[in-house]
Amino acid sequence: MSSRTIFHIDVNSAYLSWEATSRLQKGEQLDIRTVPSVIGGDSDKRQGIVLAKSIPAKHIYNIQTGETLNSACKKCPNLLIVPPNYSLYLQCSNAMVELLTNYSPIIERYSVDEVFLDFTNMENHHGHYLEAAQQMKESIKNELGFTVNIGIGSNKLLAKMASEFKKPDQIHTLFPGDLSRKLWPLPVNNLFMVGKATEKKLRDRGISTIGELANTSREKLKLWLKSHGLLIWNYANGIEQSPVRSEGIPIKGLGNSTTTPRNITERETAELLLLSLTEKVATRLRKINQSTKLISISIKNDQFNMYSKQKKLSISINSTLDIFKVAKQIFEELWQGEPIRHMGVSLSSLSNNDFYQYSLFDYHSSSHNLDKVIDQIRDKHGETSIIRSSFLYSSIPPFSGGVDTVEDYPMMSSLL
Repeated sequence: MSSRTIFHIDVNSAYLSWEATSRLQKGEQLDIRTVPSVIGGDSDKRQGIVLAKSIPAKHIYNIQTGETLNSACKKCPNLLIVPPNYSLYLQCSNAMVELLTNYSPIIERYSVDEVFLDFTNMENHHGHYLEAAQQMKESIKNELGFTVNIGIGSNKLLAKMASEFKKPDQIHTLFPGDLSRKLWPLPVNNLFMVGKATEKKLRDRGISTIGELANTSREKLKLWLKSHGLLIWNYANGIEQSPVRSEGIPIKGLGNSTTTPRNITERETAELLLLSLTEKVATRLRKINQSTKLISISIKNDQFNMYSKQKKLSISINSTLDIFKVAKQIFEELWQGEPIRHMGVSLSSLSNNDFYQYSLFDYHSSSHNLDKVIDQIRDKHGETSIIRSSFLYSSIPPFSGGVDTVEDYPMMSSLL
């Protein structure tokens, strides 16, 4: 593959920055980024987990993303807790992507607060990549009100690693010739896709830096860690060739996700959570008279690393049980048994129900009619007037979810 120039744009403390910007634009005097504050959960009951934290919350009180609000409040009794506002985050993310289209037509939304941009062959239009990155960073700050880190490299992996160096509001580069100086001295757990379990296995074998990993034989790593060992060896050596997918998973669609209050390790509980998410998003799908042909599932583990997988269907569906059947198949292929802290279901490739297709001799018609009756009863008597029996003695609510907007952020379509 010929030489490329790839940008990774990462919003600094995204949820908190977006909330702070919104409040300041509405006339509030306090910038919540300057005081101990967090985004997450229920401020009155102090339930849930920390989704984002301010610099004072992190540096003064050692509050960490992913810890419980109860724990965070014990560290800082006067902690300001702000509930998440997903529709706001999506608006801010969309505004940033729209601004970035001025610099390249090839843009991939990796998550709600991360974007890859292919700047290859764009120098004639915007000057040197460092000049363009500086303009980009300042435009986001001045026009949208929040800061980003921009990493620049010859592939998506190097660009992403570069954006993680020093924060906030920084530009960093990482090219193959820089690996021994910039990347290899770092602790091995700083490498993308090296979580706690992998880190322990590597350290037990005397590998504590990315450089030591890079210089370990591929054969040993494959023996120790199977295919994952080869993946992280490639990453340690700066090898990654995936394209910036400007037309990957469609942005417009329906999504529903939730962060769990505890680690979920039991398959039965995980599948019940999946059903709960599906129940809500499928109901919303029918409310807007749409069907789906593309179903995506995303999982974040206890290290908040995200994995996702999607399945394209031959016909459009909108029945809760039909969607859940596919979602469960995807989940079975995706989940490797690691603790789950976040799960999402995304429906895209939508079409109008006026063109709803039925397969000959299958059960779609009956399930479609059953959903129609259930929806009518719930509309009249409330969402919980009819619930599935599997939720009666479960800690999982029958309608889970946190993202409630038609234009959901796209799921990750691959590791990179």
